[in-house]
Amino acid sequence: MSEALLTMKHVTKRFPGVLALDNVNFDLNRGEVHALLGENGAGKSTLMKILSGVYSCDEGQIVLEGRPVTISSPIQAGALGIAIIHQEFNLFPDLTVEQNIYIGREYHKRHKWILDETAQRQAVLDILAMLNLNIDPTRRISQLTVAQQQMVEIAKALSVNAKILIMDEPTAALTESEIDSLFKVIELLKSQGVAIVYISHRLEELALIADRATVMRDGKYIATVDYTRVRIEQLIAMMVGRDLGDIYPARAATPGDEVVLGVRNLGRRGVLSDITFELRKGEILGIAGLMGAGRTEVARALFGADPMDCGEISLSGRDVTINSVHGAIALGIGYLTEDRKKDGLALGLSVGTNIMLSSYRQYANRWGIIDDKRCNSVSESLRRQLRIKTPDLEQLAVNLSGGNQQKIIIAKWLCKNSEILIFDEPTRGIDVGAKLEIYDLMNQLTAEGKSIIMISSELPEILGMCDRILIMRQGRITAELSSAQANQENIMKYATLEG
Repeated sequence: MSEALLTMKHVTKRFPGVLALDNVNFDLNRGEVHALLGENGAGKSTLMKILSGVYSCDEGQIVLEGRPVTISSPIQAGALGIAIIHQEFNLFPDLTVEQNIYIGREYHKRHKWILDETAQRQAVLDILAMLNLNIDPTRRISQLTVAQQQMVEIAKALSVNAKILIMDEPTAALTESEIDSLFKVIELLKSQGVAIVYISHRLEELALIADRATVMRDGKYIATVDYTRVRIEQLIAMMVGRDLGDIYPARAATPGDEVVLGVRNLGRRGVLSDITFELRKGEILGIAGLMGAGRTEVARALFGADPMDCGEISLSGRDVTINSVHGAIALGIGYLTEDRKKDGLALGLSVGTNIMLSSYRQYANRWGIIDDKRCNSVSESLRRQLRIKTPDLEQLAVNLSGGNQQKIIIAKWLCKNSEILIFDEPTRGIDVGAKLEIYDLMNQLTAEGKSIIMISSELPEILGMCDRILIMRQGRITAELSSAQANQENIMKYATLEG
C-alpha cells in the first residue's frame, strides 16, 4: 500500500447559515493522481481552499508527511510544498515566463538588491527542460497559448518544490493534442513523486490519468474508490445521490419527415467547403469532429455571425438569406455558444434581463415603452419551466453555476420562440447533475417540436443524445451516420481520415 503523503481528517467548515464541509476525510499518496469529484456546491473547492490556506477549518486535522500542520495562508501552504493551479490562471500577462515563475522569489547576488539574472535564467531553463517544454523564458505570458500558460503555472509550482499540486479543471480550454501533452507532463510529475489532486467534470477523461477518486456530495465525504475498478455510472450515482439507470434519457419522440432546415453547398474559402445537410422537425442532429474541424464555423454561419462565400439555406422549404445575427434570430434560430461567458450572457446583468435580451421589442408598445410586468411574468414562467436555481430574477447572471447559466441562454431563445436551436458544447464546464438536466431539457424541447443541432467534443454525449450524426474533418462533412450505425470507432475513423 502506498504511503500517505497527506491526510485530512474530519474536516468541518461553517459559513454563516451554511455547513460547507461536514466531517470530511481525504488522503493523498505520493506519486498519484487523485480525482476529486462532486457536483457544483459539493464542497470540493472549499476543501481545496482549506488545503491551500485560503480558509481555515473549524474542526479537523491536516497531517502532512506524518506530522500535524496548521495551514493559515497560501504563503504557508507554498512553504509546505502545496501549490494550486486555478482554472483562471494566476499569471501576470505583461511579465515574462521567467518573471512569472520567480515573482517575489527572485535570485539575488550577495548584495540583495542586485538580481542574479544568470542563475535565475538557468533555474528556469532547468525546470522547463525537466518538463520537456520548449518555451522561451523571455516571452511575455500574453504571447503564449492557454496550454503554454498552464505549463508555466506547473513550472511555477515546481520552482517551489511542490509536493502536492492541485489542478482545477485543467483541460477545460485545451485541444486534444494539448490534453495529450498535459497528461504526459502529469505522468512525469507522478514518476517524480509529486501528488496531484485533479478536479474535473470529465469522467471519461479521468480514466486515462486518475489512480483513485474521492466523491463528495452536499459537503459530505461519500467514498474513495480505485478509478480503474469503478464504472462511470457508479461515480455519477454517488455524486448525485440516486441510481440513474441510463445517463442519457430515452428519446421522447421520433423525428418526423418534415425538413425544417436545409443547407446546400455552404462554403467559405479556407474554412468550410460544400456543407450540405438537412435538419428535421423534432430531431437532435449531432456534429462531431476534432478541434478545428469546422463544427463551430458551421454554427456561426447558420447564425449569421460569419459571412459565407457560397451556398443556400432554406427554412421549411423556403429559401432564406442569413447575413446577420439579427436576421437569424428573426427567422427563429437560437444559438447557445461554445463560450457562454464571452458570447452568450451579459454576466453583469440580472437573470431576468438576460432572459429577455432578444425579446424586449415584442413586449414594448408603439412608443417603445416596455411592459415590465409582462416581461417579469414571462421570465418567471421560464425560470420555473427550466428549473433555473436562483433566489430571484434580480440575481446577477455571473453569480449562477455553469448549468444554470446555460439554462438562462436556453430560456432567452425560448422566450424568442426559436424553433431551431444550435447547442455548441452545451455541457462544457458544468457538473454531472446539471448535464442530466440539460439532456432532459433537450429531450423535452424536441418532443415539443423544436429541432436541435448539437455540437460536442464528448463522443458518449453525441452517441447518447443524437438521432443522426454528421462527422466533420478539415471543414468538410466526411460522413452522416444514423444513431444505429454510429459508434466511437467509426466516428473517429471519419474524423481523422478522408471519408
